Amino acid sequence: MPSISSEPFSVAKARDIVRDLFEHRPALYWADFLCSLTIGYGAASIYLSAPWFSSLQIVSFLVAGFALFRVGSFIHEIVHMPGRQMRSFKIAWNVLAGIPMLMPSFFYLNHIDHHSPKHYGTGQDGEYLPLGNGPMRDLLYFFLQVLLLPVAMFLRFAIVTPISFCSPRVRQWALERFSSFVINLKYRHEIPRNAPRRVWAAMEAACCLRAWLIPLGVVLGVTTWDRMPALYLLAVLTLGLNYLRNIVAHRYESDGRPMSHVEQLTDSINFDGTPIITELFFPLYLRYHALHHLLPTLPYHNLKRAHQRLMNELPPNSAYHQAHYPGFWHLLRGVVTHALAASRGGSHRRAADEWYRRREELFAQQRQHDQGVEQRPQRHAA
Repeated sequence: MPSISSEPFSVAKARDIVRDLFEHRPALYWADFLCSLTIGYGAASIYLSAPWFSSLQIVSFLVAGFALFRVGSFIHEIVHMPGRQMRSFKIAWNVLAGIPMLMPSFFYLNHIDHHSPKHYGTGQDGEYLPLGNGPMRDLLYFFLQVLLLPVAMFLRFAIVTPISFCSPRVRQWALERFSSFVINLKYRHEIPRNAPRRVWAAMEAACCLRAWLIPLGVVLGVTTWDRMPALYLLAVLTLGLNYLRNIVAHRYESDGRPMSHVEQLTDSINFDGTPIITELFFPLYLRYHALHHLLPTLPYHNLKRAHQRLMNELPPNSAYHQAHYPGFWHLLRGVVTHALAASRGGSHRRAADEWYRRREELFAQQRQHDQGVEQRPQRHAA
């Protein structure tokens, strides 16, 4: 691989190269979403009614998992649409997919921190762990989340939501600590003062009802008991595909210090691959993740064209070219190789340890701040 250019990388120049590709095509979003949703729900219906371990059930299970993974990936597009842009699409996605699948779009607002130069790669980035420098056990813990998350989300909406509606203190805790799709489990979402809490509460109430309908259907005899493990397995497959995508979205080599926009780019990944296969495992062109971090508001349907332009028009030794890799298996081998090396110690392991140390410092400061806020009214009253 050629050495990186000594000239500063110009984000403005990259943006200018693709300046005509920032317009969203609503018709394409609607067609893709509704087609994927129809396939996903149709296959899921067959899967849930087919005999256990039959060929029909296995095939429909896989089709449903991949289709619903694509449907769920639209949450990534939605969070980057400002204000009222494509408002009807956002509402439809939440009503038809987000709520039924227990993943309302506001649970992904933490993604904004993931793009912030202040937070990316730090302990305040919910989508980051030092997996590129950490030992093999960190990878195992990472994928273990896939098995626990469906149960956690059920409990979040079925139990925590109604309790939080009765207690402002629990409500604040739930929104800050238990309302984000993250891999960094110590992440804390800072709730803005102008947050649409009533809209969030309405979405949560709908998710709560949806969660309780699962066991109630069994109790009332509408469905059989085996529907619950079947839904769990389908959720694990869908989430597992997303975690497999995430493991090669970044290099994950931060030591916990903030990273600039260009450093985000070089810590992120674009890669080639067979179009059909990569679109199944990396829907909505998510394989161009470095490009997404470079220009987050580019719509998914223009990412491939934008990538090709940037590869052709930027210098071959630019930072953008350094973020391009041959393919998924090449990247996965690199992740495993680094994890094995870190398991034996060395500089990679020290960088990972430094990341966790910085995270602990960050949250210790937040705890001190919280204690100060709680004590201030008491001192004032005294």
